Formats: sequence, structure tokens, C-alpha cells
Amino acid sequence: MRMKPRIALMSALVTIGLLAAPVAQATTPKLDPRPSTAKLTVELHKLSLLSHGKIRISPIGRSNENRPVWAARVGHGKTKIQYVTQQHGDEPLGTPAALEFLRTVGVGNSPWQRKLLSKVTVDIVVRANPDGHERNWRYNYDPTATPEYGEAGKGYDINRYHDPDVAPADNPATEAGLVQRRHAAFRPDIMVDYHMQGRYRDAAGREITASTLWPTHPGVAVDDVNFAKQIAVLVQRSINGAGGNVSQYPGGDYQGIARNGYGLLGSGSVLIELSDIPHREQSQITDALTSMLAIARAAADGSLHTIDPTRATAIPPRGPALPGTTEEHEAD
Repeated sequence: MRMKPRIALMSALVTIGLLAAPVAQATTPKLDPRPSTAKLTVELHKLSLLSHGKIRISPIGRSNENRPVWAARVGHGKTKIQYVTQQHGDEPLGTPAALEFLRTVGVGNSPWQRKLLSKVTVDIVVRANPDGHERNWRYNYDPTATPEYGEAGKGYDINRYHDPDVAPADNPATEAGLVQRRHAAFRPDIMVDYHMQGRYRDAAGREITASTLWPTHPGVAVDDVNFAKQIAVLVQRSINGAGGNVSQYPGGDYQGIARNGYGLLGSGSVLIELSDIPHREQSQITDALTSMLAIARAAADGSLHTIDPTRATAIPPRGPALPGTTEEHEAD
């Protein structure tokens, strides 16, 4: 039987050594996989209050329809980590995982929390695309759009507009420009972008639950690619350890993709794609949460840098789509 989110979370924390003797709550309610913009706003403010200000929330700007794009920051350590969720509006599961991450590390004052937050600062853009979320579609909302990437009359594919050669003020995809500004101000060592993909199987016929990839643009510095590969290996280990099945994502090398754009800017930049498995949504949220916690811990204790980056190439390639399913989510 699959563990409930909080039980799986506590198990993961025991594994990574930051909790000595956690007590899991067997009655943990299910996490809302698609919180409304209003609910997301309320939940972020609650977390800030419950954390006594350790979780700092702020709008980083407004969407084209004037919805807030929220960011939350926790910790005060030297190593900087940035997570971005829901650039594509119809790929929601990273967002509830981010809320639970903030709750887990920021609400309370246990020794493991104090230790973690003294080593890392984590910044999260929580739902980069609120207008796309409202429409349950991939793009932002811009009826005047005539995009190279996106759909005319609907909007831009935000995750094609992180080109470092394009200034945020000149970025036609409003919300991508907001993420660019946040990244530039924060200058994270690690940048992880959470998306969703269709349903696939591996060579043995087992369903893939998530995929990951590092920068593939040839201009990214070798050291930055290797650092991203270390993160990808950690992602695979953490999610597989929680019962998932992680493959290597078949992504492209266009520099406007966040994975490549922020790699070009010097971050260890990684993509995580959660598979769109309707009966497994709670587990998918938990797996995303597990990866967020594993990255933060490994960055905090330095173990991330001990991972052999060449092991990333051993992450198995994503296999074919499951019979009877269609690919609803495009690359990255």
C-alpha cells in the first residue's frame, strides 16, 4: 500500500538523517492537487503566520489578468535553492508539493529545521502561471499573442521565454519575465523547475512516474552541467526510494527553456516532470515533495557534491507512451 503524504515525508526525513525520531500522523488529510488562486493565497499567508515570519511571502508581480504571482522564501543559509512550479497551467502537482515543503521546513522549531534553515535559503515561485491554471491550459493568457512558442490568440508557452539574451523588460511572456527577475535578484546555486508529462513505460513495461534532465544547451559550462547531473541523480534516488520510477527526459537544447536558460546563467538547473497519473496524484505530490526535501538536505550537508555526475547517464531513457494514452504535455 502506498504511504500517505505525511508518512512518506517523515520516512524520507529519517532516511536523510535530519529527523531523529519523527512521529507521523496517520490521519493526514489529502493535499488539494489544484488549489484555486484564492486558496493558494490564503494558504501562503497562513504558512507565514504559522511560521512566525520564517516563511516570507511576497507577490513578484501580476499576471496578464492581474492575478498575483507569489513567491515564498525560507531559511537564511549560504546555499541558495530556487524551485518553480506550474509554469504550464495544466501541470499543477508541483504547487501543492511546494506548499507542503514550506509547511514541513518552516512551521515549527525543531533541531533539524533549525539546522537545515541555517545552511540553505530556499526561494519558491509558487505557480508561475495563474492565468493558465484558471483555464487549465498550458499557456499564459494573452489574446494579442502571436508567439513563436505558444498559440496565437491564446498565449505564450512561458517555458520557452527564459532566454538569457532577452531582458525581462523585453520578454513578451509576462510571467516568464517575472521569473527571470526573481532569479536575477536571488542568484540561486540550484534551480529546479517542476512540470508534468504524459504516461510512459520503461523497457520492462513498468510505468514511469517522473522524469528528470539537466541542461543540454552546448553553451552551459561543464561544471554547471555536472552539478545539475548530480542533482538529477539525487532526484532519481529520492523518488525511486519512495516507490517511484524515474526516467531521463528527452528534452531539447533551446536556450529559452528554463532548464537551459538558467544553466547558461550558472545555476545547477534541473527539470522534473511528474507523470499525469490520475489515480496516483497524492503519491505524485509526495514524490515531488520528497525530491524538494532531498535536494535541500543534500545541499545543506554537502552530500550533493559527493555524487558522481556520470551516474546521470545511467538514468534510463523514457520509454513509449502507455497503450491507450496520448501525450497531452509537450516537451519541457
